[in-house]
Amino acid sequence: MDAVLQVQVDGFRFENGSGSCCKPRNNNLESGTTNSFICFNESDESQSSNSSPTESTACSDYLPVFKYINDMLMEEDLEGQPCMLVDSLALQAAEKSFYEVLQDPSPPTSSDQIFGDLDQPNLDFVGFPEVTSDESMRRYRHRDDDDEDDDDLEGGRKTKLPAISTADELAEKYEEVLLICQKNTQGEASPNKTGRAKSSSNRSKQQKSDQPVDMRDLLMQCAQAVASFDQFRAFEKLKEIREHSSIRGDATQRLGYHLAEALEARLTGTMSTPISATYSITSMVDILKAYKGFVQACPTLRMCYFTANRTIFELAPKATTLHIIDFGILYGFQWPCLIKALSNREDGPPLLRVTGIELPQSGFRPSERVQETGKRLKRFCDKFKVPFEYSYIAKKWEDITLDELVINTGETTVVNCILRLQYTPDETITLNSPRDTVLKLFRDINPNLFVFAEINGTYNSPFFLTRFREALFHCSALFDMYETTLPEEDDCRTHVERELIVRDAMSVVACEGSERFARPETYKQWQVRILRAGFKPAKLNKLIVKEGKELVKQRYHKDFVIDNDNHWLLQGWKGKILYAVSCWKPAKK
Repeated sequence: MDAVLQVQVDGFRFENGSGSCCKPRNNNLESGTTNSFICFNESDESQSSNSSPTESTACSDYLPVFKYINDMLMEEDLEGQPCMLVDSLALQAAEKSFYEVLQDPSPPTSSDQIFGDLDQPNLDFVGFPEVTSDESMRRYRHRDDDDEDDDDLEGGRKTKLPAISTADELAEKYEEVLLICQKNTQGEASPNKTGRAKSSSNRSKQQKSDQPVDMRDLLMQCAQAVASFDQFRAFEKLKEIREHSSIRGDATQRLGYHLAEALEARLTGTMSTPISATYSITSMVDILKAYKGFVQACPTLRMCYFTANRTIFELAPKATTLHIIDFGILYGFQWPCLIKALSNREDGPPLLRVTGIELPQSGFRPSERVQETGKRLKRFCDKFKVPFEYSYIAKKWEDITLDELVINTGETTVVNCILRLQYTPDETITLNSPRDTVLKLFRDINPNLFVFAEINGTYNSPFFLTRFREALFHCSALFDMYETTLPEEDDCRTHVERELIVRDAMSVVACEGSERFARPETYKQWQVRILRAGFKPAKLNKLIVKEGKELVKQRYHKDFVIDNDNHWLLQGWKGKILYAVSCWKPAKK
């Protein structure tokens, strides 16, 4: 008899192909804690081996994904590989920066560039000297509360103004504009230098007495100083924020820490270089470990995959060939559950064709990582005896043509795009929106089904302060969600926050123009785009919505909310909508 194979990785124990993992106790779900876990076997998660896949259990079993991840962790040379998405975004940013260097300067044509000038006025015309972050901090540390020192510093500035007759008038007008802007945003005029000195001394007294602070208010004040190019006040606020924030603290402290990092990057221009030079890359092993912990504690990504897979499974119960064109396949985590469900189909599994589409990776082999995803899926299909074909494309999505997708006659075709279209540029970058171009390609494919899921985000405004305020509210909800559902000292939580919050927040806060790669929209804005591209809504099966609600109610925290708005399945936390899933079919031309 063969020796029993036992593998244990981060709490998941697999023995001769059977799996076990952990889920929170129901009583802890009600109390809001998830530190205590109980083990459950495959029979607790799914009865697919003893039931028909057409029943409600189809695609709800998530253990195939854990087995798939376990196989990945057994691979060699995995530790040194970066995250596929970060590597792709870094390459895109580098290409855009290099392209802009080669191009001649031209007048701004996009609304993002035009509106950006309102939030970031050019100070050269009034003769303000360029001040680096180090110089600003040195000046700040040597500032006194005495008004004479402020007058000397102000006098030093005036000596550097150009000797033109209109310089003083322009400077006065610029200060008046700043006062009006701050009246509109704060309800009061900007404090003078004496007021700043007094408020600084008051804050020092508060810090010494360890009085609580309003972190959101501090962050907004710092953002206002950054937007008005008041570097002294901005660094003053950053110092105060850092005294009350921590990367390992509670939700509010982590929120302050990471957004302060983003604001400082905007001040110092750190993010003007490609993301790979400033963003510490998380290894693939850490991402896999974080993913397993994340899906146990938060249902958001699992519900996106469950809704998509169940709808695809019910689309073609008699299909002989199922062709899935997956835009943003990454590691293929979505498909193990569907593969297992197809293997149990009464008439036998169909031929599963998957076209994996990703952005190119850096290096001499831009398609290597997406090829590896196909090999992993092939090995997984072989275990369940599902016929499988795989093809891949690694290029910018807006440059893909219909002929490259190789769609055969008579096959059931599905276009799948989960949480990735927000990284495609929109019309604020170029007049011919790449985002609309990709949606038009989806329509030209003429699929039997188009499955779409995205973040419900409102932080895509061309105005920095508006964008920062919306990002602040969105990130606050996410940090609160992870604090409630993930242990505070767990490295898994740090990696999840880094990949799902910090990366996009850094882009939204610190970057402008083509360097800002995260551009989310609300689900209603996405609906307008998709309708304009030539699709019509496909109603979600009420049974799928009901099962999703039951799944979240039984296994996850009580503050997770699942609801539907017509053909949209909405996921939220404490009443705030965070994710939206929908299905579409081509409209008749």
